[in-house]
Amino acid sequence: MEKEKSSPWKSILRGLAFGLVVITFAYGFEVTNINLGELQSQRRRESLTRVLRTLARPDILEYEQVTVVVNAPVYMPCPADGSVPDILEPDRSQPYLIVTPACVESGGAVLVEGFGFTPFVSGPLRFVPGSDPTNVVTLGRENLETDASGHFSVEMTLPANRDSDDVQFIRATARENVGSPYFSRSAHETWDKIVETVFMALLATAGGTILAFPISFMAARNLMKPVKSPLASIALSAIGWPLGIWFGLQLVQWLAGVSAPYINNLPVLVASVVGVPLVMVVALRWALPQVELQPAAAGLRFARLLVVFAVVLLLIFGLFELAGLMSILGARIAAGLGSWGFLGTLLFQGGDILRLIIPLLGSLAAGGAVASFLGRIGQRMAENLSTAVARAINLLLAAMAGATLFVLGGALLEWFYQWGRPELTVYWPAAIGGGLGLLAATLASPKAVLPIGMVIYYVTRTILNALRSVEALVMAIVFVISVGIGPFAGVLALGLHTIVSLGKLYSEQVESIMAGPLEAVQATGANRLQTIVYAVIPQIIPPFISYTMYRWDINVRMSTIIGFVGGGGIGFLLLQNINLLNYRAAATQMFAIAVVVAMMDYVSSVLRERYV
Repeated sequence: MEKEKSSPWKSILRGLAFGLVVITFAYGFEVTNINLGELQSQRRRESLTRVLRTLARPDILEYEQVTVVVNAPVYMPCPADGSVPDILEPDRSQPYLIVTPACVESGGAVLVEGFGFTPFVSGPLRFVPGSDPTNVVTLGRENLETDASGHFSVEMTLPANRDSDDVQFIRATARENVGSPYFSRSAHETWDKIVETVFMALLATAGGTILAFPISFMAARNLMKPVKSPLASIALSAIGWPLGIWFGLQLVQWLAGVSAPYINNLPVLVASVVGVPLVMVVALRWALPQVELQPAAAGLRFARLLVVFAVVLLLIFGLFELAGLMSILGARIAAGLGSWGFLGTLLFQGGDILRLIIPLLGSLAAGGAVASFLGRIGQRMAENLSTAVARAINLLLAAMAGATLFVLGGALLEWFYQWGRPELTVYWPAAIGGGLGLLAATLASPKAVLPIGMVIYYVTRTILNALRSVEALVMAIVFVISVGIGPFAGVLALGLHTIVSLGKLYSEQVESIMAGPLEAVQATGANRLQTIVYAVIPQIIPPFISYTMYRWDINVRMSTIIGFVGGGGIGFLLLQNINLLNYRAAATQMFAIAVVVAMMDYVSSVLRERYV
């Protein structure tokens, strides 16, 4: 086999590629201001050494301290006649200083030696301007450290422009630890904030997991690809969602007004919370019988439908009453349990959360019910009507659905930008949406089924990708404005980021499940919900647990950054100490973060080994 001859063009291209790589990295060095010469700067090396040594001594334990202050005289400058002033002999029965020389020109250096101090103590060594040895004004930044014999020797440069004909002083302050060690104030603050950080991550992970779980199924291609519907069903469902949400919201607000007079009446609240479930069970048993010997008459079916609707209203009313009962009992328990009052606070906050989500759940449930009802009507129309009639209905419904969706989008833009121009937010969107709907109905076969599942898949994926590209730090800024500075804003920011992150991870895991169990369950005639429950969930529970624990670990580390913008947690305290150049306290917080992350990694590995 002949060896292929090398082409000069290939050599030229390789050379150009290599040159391009060199130019790219050279420009990268330029724009990033890489200057290795800064590492050789003596000033920076001294600063780095000082900071690293400070960080290596976190402020965790402290002692009661005994302070020994010793002053030694010094003259600056020396007398004009050149004579050296007489310095009194120090009392050698106690700690003393010897300054050599006894006089020095302005800005000169002296050797300060200490004798008789306690071994292995440290403290500041400062110049005291003026003739008063008790002056609180001191200059310099030297420090002393005694050896095993209680001696130290420090060369000290005196400040310039502090000339005086009177004697001045050099002060040595030695601090000796006495008694047993105890946790410092910084350690207590760090403990409080690290506990806050862990529970911020826990709540954010729990809430994010609950919401990411159902979202992940809509973002899974293998589950959404088989979902197809005729155009009439899709159009009616698109119209039904906003109508149902609006109707549900109005209904929930009306029920909130009905329950408001009883919100502080404890006996009525207890009776409602106990009685409503009993009435609901009895009503549902009649309205939804398990077995019927013969089909029910139309009037009876309508009466049962009304009873089911009344049960839904009763359920919403009971939830409002339950929220009121939780608030009252929570406030009383919090006041009566003392240090355990947080249990009552949890109950009280649970009532507020329930009261907040009832309108959301009610409106979404109504939207889903109306959309499902109209969608079934559209399905039957597509199946039973002739092709010509189905095409005409598709044109009308598709135009209405397109106009509705685009007008809703225009309303959203109006809320953001406040243009105040209906032609931009109502008329033009309605015309464009209606035109696109007509175009879709014209191109689509009247009775063909369309891949609506893939549309939902791409919309869900796009939203998840968009939100995931926004850092939790930015989300925290938004929530700090919404709810104020504190850990609550951090929980919301971490929770939202957890939803979009776990939604992606969960959906990818759903897409990688084995198709065999899915096909087997579908072959039995199971609906979509049954397929997910019996074929999908058993395969995804172990990796979901692993992802969730890993996300908790991530949230603990992210919460340190969230605190930089006021999102609570230990990050707020860490940033404060760094800004104050209190590096020992900052080292305490970094040490606590490292310990917690290491512990969580160990615990999560054990749990994964045992349960995953």
